[in-house]
Amino acid sequence: MSAPEPSAWQRRITGEWHGRPSLFDATGTWCGFEDIRRSSAFEDGGTVYRMDGGLEGGGPLAGRFRLAAPFAFAVTDADDNRIYHGPDFHGTGQPYGSFVDAHYYGPGWQVDLNTWNHVLPDGETQVYSSVLYQGWTVVGCFNGLYRRTIGAGADDPATRAAIDAHLAAETRSGPVPWILPTKRSGAFRGTCEVWGADQKPRGTVEVEDRLTPLDLLRTEHRVRWTGAGVDRAFTVVRRRDGTREFWEGPGAWGNAQAFGRANYPVWHFTDGDVHKVKGREFALDATPGMTAGGQLAVTWELFDGNVLAAVVHGVLGWEET
Repeated sequence: MSAPEPSAWQRRITGEWHGRPSLFDATGTWCGFEDIRRSSAFEDGGTVYRMDGGLEGGGPLAGRFRLAAPFAFAVTDADDNRIYHGPDFHGTGQPYGSFVDAHYYGPGWQVDLNTWNHVLPDGETQVYSSVLYQGWTVVGCFNGLYRRTIGAGADDPATRAAIDAHLAAETRSGPVPWILPTKRSGAFRGTCEVWGADQKPRGTVEVEDRLTPLDLLRTEHRVRWTGAGVDRAFTVVRRRDGTREFWEGPGAWGNAQAFGRANYPVWHFTDGDVHKVKGREFALDATPGMTAGGQLAVTWELFDGNVLAAVVHGVLGWEET
């Protein structure tokens, strides 16, 4: 199927994206890197998506995720459903502004993938993750940051140097485990976009997450969302256990699994509230050492029961108190 012009999402991701996403096993243990260059071209009313690179390391997963040829697959491009026609991926992706939620199968990797791509407000950085499934069971996760080059600009020495520096930073920081401040009180704050399940913008929400560490493993979070019809305030104690996290009331209960810098929580509200949230929290500036990142790229999918109600995404910054 052809389209007269590229969708808003396709225009947003024009160019070549350079990254070195890390591979983690199901327990959150770092296994290796995937050197990747991604691009997509809208030609003659259709889109072809290409990925080239290779796996370094991988541990027990290396055989499953190593291929002997670049990826390529045709895409029916649209603002509501992007349909992947193979041969290397089959499925769909749904854009919500600068975020897309894609579900598809990769015959070469023999996994079902749930890929979240979030283009940050600078328009040049993309937060990427693919959670990998065998049936309903998680077998691994790729995640990392991508930077973009467009056209001949990729050959400019300054641009090449910037990409090389980005890849070096991803090599250093990709394996860094997720952690929030353990001895400092403060708040993550920011303005996030809100999109309806109909993929239409609803406005913005002011997010505030006040952190009070209780000990080295438990932190009280006082969360407030204001605006765009998703207003809410709740308190929850989050307990860390290695790469796992547990949300232990009183306002919400749930858990999370981290893969490197990215944490993937699911939580349910209390007091008869039927809503739950599925999300990703990515520490953009996390580096090796005894520190925590101060910038979070967040994406939350809000559900009314089992029905998607809204999608929230944006960047939060840390302010110490």
